[in-house]
Amino acid sequence: MISVAEARAKTLALVAQKDIETVPLIEARGRVLVRDAVAKRAQPPFAASAMDGYAVRLEDAAPDAVLRVVGEAAAGHAFTGAIKPGEAVRIFTGTPIPQGATRVIIQEDVTRDGTSITLSKHLEENHFIRPAGGDFTVGDRLSAPRLLAPADLALLAAMNLNNIPVSCKPSVAIIATGDELVMPGESPAEDQIIASNCFGLHAMVEAAGGDPRLLPIARDSQASLKTAFELARGSDLIVTIGGASVGDHDLVGSVAAELGLERAFYKIAMRPGKPLMAGHLAGSAMLGLPGNPVSAMVCGQLFMLPMIQKMLGLPTEAPVLQSAPLTAPLSANGRREHYMRARLTPKGIAAFDRQDSSLLTVLADANALIVRSVDDPARPVGDVVSYLPI
Repeated sequence: MISVAEARAKTLALVAQKDIETVPLIEARGRVLVRDAVAKRAQPPFAASAMDGYAVRLEDAAPDAVLRVVGEAAAGHAFTGAIKPGEAVRIFTGTPIPQGATRVIIQEDVTRDGTSITLSKHLEENHFIRPAGGDFTVGDRLSAPRLLAPADLALLAAMNLNNIPVSCKPSVAIIATGDELVMPGESPAEDQIIASNCFGLHAMVEAAGGDPRLLPIARDSQASLKTAFELARGSDLIVTIGGASVGDHDLVGSVAAELGLERAFYKIAMRPGKPLMAGHLAGSAMLGLPGNPVSAMVCGQLFMLPMIQKMLGLPTEAPVLQSAPLTAPLSANGRREHYMRARLTPKGIAAFDRQDSSLLTVLADANALIVRSVDDPARPVGDVVSYLPI
C-alpha cells in the first residue's frame, strides 16, 4: 500500500492540461479562464454622479446659495454644454459629470423652485463623483487561471470582452459496476441496491468544470465490463466504481489489465478507500474507486478532483489543512490515514460516532473531514485537529 500523498502524485501524473478554446461570454460561467483578461474599457468610462442631485461648480456649493438650473443629465443622455458660474444641472446616478462641474449636491440638500434651486444650510462633505477608471482602467487584468463565477462574468462584460479563452472541458466517463445495482426509480430485487455513488461523482465532476458522462451499469462479467470500457473509449478520464478489490466477482482490475491497463498503483493506506486503483488505459487516465458510497465520494474528493483541476489548468497543490478544537473526544487511530466525517461548528469540530463507509446520511450531514495521521493517539476534548472542509 502507498500513502495518500504518493497516490495523489501518481494520479496527477496520469493527466495533462487540456487545450484552449474560445467561448462566448454568456457560456463562460464555470469554465476556467486560461489567459489573463485585459480590459478594453475603463469602469466607469467617465467621471459619473454617485447620487441623484445637481451638478455644480465647487465654488458655487455654498450654504443657502441660489443657482439656476440650465439642463438635465440622465443615464444615456449626457448634458452636452458646460456649467458656468451660478448654474446647476439636474443629474442622476451613473450619468457623466457635465463639463465645468466638480461636485454633486444630493437632492435631499436642495429646495427647487421652477428653474432655480436653493442649497441647504448643511451640505454633505462628500462630492458624490465617481472618478473615471475608479473601478478599473484600460489594460487592467483579471488573472488566469480562474474558475469563472457569475461575478467574474459581470466584470468581463464591463471590460468589454465578449469571447473568453478557456480550458477545454475534460471528459469523464463514470462506470458503476456490480450485479447488485439498479438505477434510481427502478424496482430492485430483494438482494439489490440503488446505484448512488455515480450520481454524487457526476455532480462532483460537473461542479469542478468537467464534462461527466454516466455510462450504463457494468455487470459482473468480462463481457459487460469490456463493453463499458469500449463505451468509455476516448474520454480523458475513466472512473470506475466498485469491482477493484480481490473478491471472486471483482473483475475491473483483471479486465482492464487484459485491455492493456498500465497500472500506476493499487491500494492506499487510508480509510475509507483502501482498494483504490489508477493507471493508463487506451489513451485515457483511469481511476478505480472503491464501491462503498462514502469511500467513493471521499476518494473522488481527494484524487479525482485534483486530476480534473490539472486538466483544466488550475493549481493542484495539496489542500491546505485547517484546524479546530475538538468538541468530542477521538479514540486512537490505526495504521492508515483516516478521513473522518465530521461536523464543524463555531465551537469546534466533532467526528460522527458512526464512520462506516456505507453511511451516506452521515456524509450528507458532514461539512468537514478530520484528517488523522497514522498511529495518531487518542485525542481529548479541546485538542486541536486538522480537517478539510467539504
